Parts: sequence; structure tokens; C-alpha cells
Amino acid sequence: MATDPEVRAELIATVRRFVEREVLPVAIDLEHADEYPEAIVDGMRDLGLFGVTIPEQYGGLGLDLGTYIGVIEELAAGWMSLSGVLNTHVMVANLLKANGTEAQRERWLPRMAAGEIRGALCLTEPDAGSDTSALTTRAEPDGDEYVVNGTKLWITNGTRAGIVALAARTPEGITCFIVEKEPGEKFGGITVSRNIGKLGYKGIETVEMVWDGHRVGADCVLGGPEGLGRGQHYILSALEVGRINIAARSVGVARAAFEAAIHYAQQRETFGKPIAQHQAIQTKLADMATQLQAARLLTEHAASLKESGERCDVEAGMAKLFASEAAFEIATEAMRIHGGMGYSTELPVERYYRDAPLMLIGEGTNEIQRLVIARGLLSRYPV
Repeated sequence: MATDPEVRAELIATVRRFVEREVLPVAIDLEHADEYPEAIVDGMRDLGLFGVTIPEQYGGLGLDLGTYIGVIEELAAGWMSLSGVLNTHVMVANLLKANGTEAQRERWLPRMAAGEIRGALCLTEPDAGSDTSALTTRAEPDGDEYVVNGTKLWITNGTRAGIVALAARTPEGITCFIVEKEPGEKFGGITVSRNIGKLGYKGIETVEMVWDGHRVGADCVLGGPEGLGRGQHYILSALEVGRINIAARSVGVARAAFEAAIHYAQQRETFGKPIAQHQAIQTKLADMATQLQAARLLTEHAASLKESGERCDVEAGMAKLFASEAAFEIATEAMRIHGGMGYSTELPVERYYRDAPLMLIGEGTNEIQRLVIARGLLSRYPV
């Protein structure tokens, strides 16, 4: 059900005020220190953001995907890493909401909605990135348990997560497990073996996770016994939301970069007038604003299709592709408009430039997105 427009606008405005008050004054220092924003994440929890899409019957806000992408845009405009804290959590919640048994929903969703436990998605492997069918992590049945062995990469929230959606191969095929863990670097047979250093997307953990004989109960199979072998289908559907999220993040970063550029262009003077009065700068600003608006509209369209239950593989791919490319181009142009100050660590423009490339490769590279889009289009236009 679509969220009431007034409720949507009120929540997004609340998040924007939160970002202005709690995030912008400290983002540069925290990001440069690569420090986890504990207090900010606590504030996100207090706003109810970890339950934004979780139905009210499980303690969440029960809001729609259109509201969620508005929240993501605001967080990403303040500091893109914050949207990553929320994204994988929401993807796990959506997996449970769409495919879990009622017992599984009642067991985990209320705790997720309250922010008591935060979610992580454990999918990517060293030799299986976008090729989800090539997973080698195995979950071998042993009585009423499964024994999991394998290595996963690029796990956002991996250390602090209390619940993990794990893709592993069982005799029936790829299966999704919902696994509880204690926050920390070691729990049972789960070890966070290293934190992966990154160009941008700092202040948030991105880790390698090793599963070495870790035991999970059969009741952790997403969807119950009927979910055995259906994990790839479940996860690919969840990745559509992930791609829409990446598009919304891109819009947030692009908006921040554009607004920084247009404000600076009206303040910085050369040859006796603000650089905004130079035609070369005006054409840049016009192109940036047009790209930003197109990216936002593509993202909103994909979100509306997903929310209504319609097919949106092509639209989610298009939104992610266009918005991420736009964010990178807008961040680059913002740096150029700022000149030397854009290269300085005193202003956030250089952070936008470092953060934007993540969206080009996150949730499937843009090269993969083009293949997804083309194959989807070919299936829609058979001859």
C-alpha cells in the first residue's frame, strides 16, 4: 500500500533535519578517520529507520519503497556510508517479509524493526561476484542442522550484524539461510577475517567472512523446507531493491555535489564576476541538474513498479545504471567547478568524488547492468 504523501514528506523532512543537525557537522572528520558513526547510527535507530519498510504488525513503520528511497537520498546526501548501514539491513528484512515463514517473520522482524539486531547480506565470493550461480560455499545437512563452510567477501555490516542472510549451496541447489550471530569478529564457526580498505565508503565496515564448520538449524532455511534450492530466486529479487537503493544513493551523492557546485559558483569570483556568470560554468550546471532530475525520476519509477508488484528488473537496472553514472559525472564536474578547493580535504567535494565510484560497481557492475537490461528488453520484445 502506498504511503500517505504527507507521512512520506514528514519523515523525509525529519531525516533531512537529522542529517543537517547530526551528520554534516561531523561527517568530514569521521570519514577521514574511517571511524564508525556509532552515535549517528543510534540516532537512525531512534528515528525508526531500521524498521522503515517492516510492517507495523512486526513493530516497523510499514512505509513503502518510495518513502524508503527518499530516506536513502537524504542520508546519502549527508554521508553516503550511512545509507549502506541501512541498505543491507532492509534487504534482509525484505527477504524475510517476502519469503519467510510466519514463524520466521515473528522471530526476527520485530527485533530488526527495533534496531536490536542489524542485518548483513552474505552473498559475494572471491570467485563468484555477479555470477550468483557459481557460489561454492556449502551447507551440508547433518541431522536437523546444516554445517556451513566457505568464504564471503564485501560484507557490509559484517562485524556488527546480529543477523545474516547467507547464500550457500545445499543438495537441492542454492539456498538462503537466515543466521543469527553475536556482533564481533568471532562467533561460533563464523570469523570476520579482515576488514577491506576502500577508496571511499569509509566509516562503515566492509569485511571478509569465513564460515568454518558453523552449524545452523534447519529452521533457519528461508521459507522453510519449501525454500530449499530457491535461494537464488529469493536473492535476485531482493537485489532489485538493492539496485534501486544504489540508484537512490547515487541521487543523494549527485544532489550534494550539484548543490555544492552551484553554491560555490555564485560565491567564487574570477575576472571580476562570479564564475556562475561564465557560460562554460553555466553549461556544466545545466547538464548536472538535468542528469540529477533524470536519475531521480528513473529511481522513483523503478521503486513504484517494485512496490506495486510489477516486473522491474529492467527498470531497476536502468535506474542503477543511469543514476550511478550521473553521480560520478556530477561529482567530477563539481570538483572541476571548485578548482583547487575541490581537491582539498577541507570540503566534502573530494569525498563525493571518492564515494561515487562505489555505485558504478555495487549490486552488480554497470557492465552487468547493461546485460541485464538488454536481456530483459529482448524478452519483452520477442519476434
